[in-house]
Amino acid sequence: MTAPRPVRALVVANLSRQVRDKVGMFFVVVMPFVTILFVGMALGTGGSALPVGVVADDGDATARLVLAELETNEDLEITRADTADEVRADVRNGRLAAGLIIPSGSSGLELVMTPSSGSGMAARGAIDVAVGKAAAVLEATSAAEAAGAAPDDAVAYVEEAQSDAVAVSIESSGDQGEGDAPTGFAYTAPANLLLFTFINSMAVAAALVESRRLGMIRRALVAPVRSRQVLAGEAVSRFLVALAQSLLIIVVSSLLFGVQWGDPFGVTAVVVLFCLIATGAAMMVGAWVKQPQQAPAIGMPIGIVLGMLGGCLWPREVAGDALSTIGYVSPHTWAMDALLTLADPGTGITSILPELAVLAGMAVLALGVAVVAFRRRAMVTG
Repeated sequence: MTAPRPVRALVVANLSRQVRDKVGMFFVVVMPFVTILFVGMALGTGGSALPVGVVADDGDATARLVLAELETNEDLEITRADTADEVRADVRNGRLAAGLIIPSGSSGLELVMTPSSGSGMAARGAIDVAVGKAAAVLEATSAAEAAGAAPDDAVAYVEEAQSDAVAVSIESSGDQGEGDAPTGFAYTAPANLLLFTFINSMAVAAALVESRRLGMIRRALVAPVRSRQVLAGEAVSRFLVALAQSLLIIVVSSLLFGVQWGDPFGVTAVVVLFCLIATGAAMMVGAWVKQPQQAPAIGMPIGIVLGMLGGCLWPREVAGDALSTIGYVSPHTWAMDALLTLADPGTGITSILPELAVLAGMAVLALGVAVVAFRRRAMVTG
């Protein structure tokens, strides 16, 4: 069944206006891929290890444990340094993604990194895991000694427990193969899809504000056109822009950067629901602000904040437990979790049903509020 003629006319008019907006088209067509390229290169493409410098005393038990854990991580390239100053200089000059200084006989470790560096943040996550595992081994060894075991026996008990834990971990991973957390382009492509789809949808709301300001919507209602047709035309226009943005990023990132998105049915469901949420948010902004310039001024910061909470600017793990928990109020969090899950080999739409349910609820809420706001503001006050 085709859409009514007034709806089609509104959609065509809005899309034509969007295509003529050169600045808007730059942010839709060019800017996402510039961001994906440079941020993806900063985080690493997954094919090269991150260089990490370590200053440590081989005779120190803590240093040996931490080094052993670091060297088992294939994503890290461990380089031994003689002095802490050497590590700091190499990190400052960009030769190292991060550095770790392990003082002899001390439990305090010093992490050296540049906070604004994507590769440094990625290395920090791996270092944190290694240090945590080493600390667990030391605590377990101390506990065994406290229970009466000889030092050598305590070490043997802990090593045996570690071997059992590793065996269980490998068994539980099944046939996922490379089911590690995505890095590089595999992470930045879905992150920027969500970020730019939402932000550009909010920016496109300026066109709706302009239509209100010029009285175009009120004049349309004077004609033999029903209010729901005007509402449908405006909603479909913004949904199609968001959907085109998403599809463009998926296709180009697959062809240029080799990004594997996973199950097409699952990805389609996530993208469609997220575009509906972005459409509802855009229409809410377009219905309530008074000047076209206010739409991007208000909408873009909201989109960036939601993207930050959702892990679109950096992995949520580095933000801490509190912000990670707060992030679940953002649709970006649920969509990002779903897309990263689908990127794992062997996963399908059934693996993301909870995320889809939450996104569907958010879409219904956003569109419901948008309809009410649009009827009260855009169709009444003009």
